[in-house]
Amino acid sequence: MGRSAAFFDLDKTVIAKSSALAFGRPFYRDGLITRRDVVKSAYAQLMFRLGGTDEQTMARTRDYLATLCKGWQVEQVRQIVAETLHELINPYVYAEAAALIEEHQAAGRDVVLVSASGEEMVRPIGALLGVTDVIATRMGVVNGRYSGEVEFYAAGPSKVDAVSELALERGYDLADSYAYSDSYSDRPLLECVGHPTAVNPDRQLRKLAVENSWPVLEFRHPVPLGRRLRERPAVPVAAAALGVGVGVAIGIAWYGRHRRTRTTSATT
Repeated sequence: MGRSAAFFDLDKTVIAKSSALAFGRPFYRDGLITRRDVVKSAYAQLMFRLGGTDEQTMARTRDYLATLCKGWQVEQVRQIVAETLHELINPYVYAEAAALIEEHQAAGRDVVLVSASGEEMVRPIGALLGVTDVIATRMGVVNGRYSGEVEFYAAGPSKVDAVSELALERGYDLADSYAYSDSYSDRPLLECVGHPTAVNPDRQLRKLAVENSWPVLEFRHPVPLGRRLRERPAVPVAAAALGVGVGVAIGIAWYGRHRRTRTTSATT
């Protein structure tokens, strides 16, 4: 028997929003995203949602994201994430997820965040949670800027490839390991471990979980880290048995309304 690990999807599983929704406003503010990008991102994410996990859909989404990020300064992205992490991510961490992560760590298991979001976003979020291991999308970089190439796209079966590689390297017994996700697109990830769990599942994943008698958890309590530390124990874990483009679109729409409201108030 090897060691075991626990693999967590990020958006809507550990945090109560998409990471793109969280960072959409500062990206727009700093000129990384335009209003035209909003429409294109929303369309790309819609196609991903409708098309499921087929290779063509994932390839189109991957290529669009690579084009969108081409030319961005890597250090600028890292700085934006670092400056806004505690404001935009910390309040939205599910207390149930944080408690579950701590339970796995206390049991001696490594915890790994597995997300299609960029590594520059996922790794700092992991650090916030006390998680050092992440599997995330890696973009090509040339002279400090994103090149428009994707070195690794952490979605669908690619997540399983990375998990399997890490398991081989670390000696994890996947049959004794755990995985958590909210999305049917992570079916390959959930099926590659012995203990899969659906968290806040979409309709397709809920159906799959019922068919396979997988546990279903409902996380409903996003609580800031400081409050969690003051009020331990957090919400009991056993309480119950959209992606990049839409997140950016919603974030920018919110920012636009907020800015117009402020402008109107100032003029009146």
